[in-house]
Amino acid sequence: MGAVTTPFRVQIDERQLADLRERLARTRWPEPATVEDWSQGVPLEYAQELCAYWADGYDMSRPAARLNVHRQFLIALDGCDIHVLHAPSPHPDAMPLVLTHGWPGSVIEFLEVLGPLTDPPDPADAFEVICPTLPGFGFSGKPGSAGWSVPRIAAAWAELMAALGFNRYGAAGGDWGSFVSIELGRCAPDRTIGIHVTLPRARPVEGAPVTAREQAGLVATEEFRARGGGYSNIQGTRPQTIGYGLVDSPAAQLTWIADKFWAWTDHDGDLEAAVDRDRLLDNVMLYWLPGAGASSARIYWENFPRYSGTEPVSVPFGASIFPGEIVRIPQSWARARFGDLRYWNDDLPRGGHFASLEVPELYVDELRRFFRLVR
Repeated sequence: MGAVTTPFRVQIDERQLADLRERLARTRWPEPATVEDWSQGVPLEYAQELCAYWADGYDMSRPAARLNVHRQFLIALDGCDIHVLHAPSPHPDAMPLVLTHGWPGSVIEFLEVLGPLTDPPDPADAFEVICPTLPGFGFSGKPGSAGWSVPRIAAAWAELMAALGFNRYGAAGGDWGSFVSIELGRCAPDRTIGIHVTLPRARPVEGAPVTAREQAGLVATEEFRARGGGYSNIQGTRPQTIGYGLVDSPAAQLTWIADKFWAWTDHDGDLEAAVDRDRLLDNVMLYWLPGAGASSARIYWENFPRYSGTEPVSVPFGASIFPGEIVRIPQSWARARFGDLRYWNDDLPRGGHFASLEVPELYVDELRRFFRLVR
């Protein structure tokens, strides 16, 4: 391995945990919302319940224990230390796959799919998985200057894969990981075997055919943009301001993330039917422990509206659109952008924005189906 890497293990200081419990106990709560539902945000009773469980019921060593069974390292890319989780395969012909998370996610999203991906029943489906943490997120470094746009992150990922000795690889992800994976195919097309995403983006195509399912997806997308995009406007314009509260108050950080998990997962009103509270808190801990509330929010400021994310792509492309996804575009729009669209599935039975967490078995199956077409 030619790259200069520093081995990494998650180490949680007991003083951090004592401080966390003290902050949770000292939370100054607002009054309840004036409605009974989630239309004003996380209900007070549920917020208090989650925070009480975080302080006294949750095993705060879980994130470290879950991550430290895997190889991890830090590598300097374009001036920023990037945390990487590396899951090798026992099969010698496994395809390298760079798997990228988004906001408000983390590499925690992928822990349940690593085993099935690296050691599947059919060795021909095997992947060697590389999960880098986005700059400013989790245990990656926090950029000290502006400029970390999606294209810059993708270029850093190409540098990462080259440094690890991978000349050809696949790319996959959701949320910002979708954008980075697509951009990786644009900046390193000769090295990218194929791209699979759960959140494809393309410009509208006037007069293009739209199925009834796709029309329902467009209606849901417009509802999301009209009533669900406030977080993006805030983080895209004032990430520093919102960051003071997120870094200082664990209740603020937890509810800021839990709100999105409730709104973006596939359930009938019970968030924990989609993602249980332990896995939710594992993810939140990767924001709280490194104080990443402001630095992770900046990815919105760096990219919106500067980055359109709709430029043509020639690399083999596949998408799996889960029914609870927040933005769903018609296949005809995607075909106008992705010149080699090999796979499209918008008829999945369940799952939402965090598919690898919600329905890991379906997510793994979708990756296998697409990459069989391009291996």
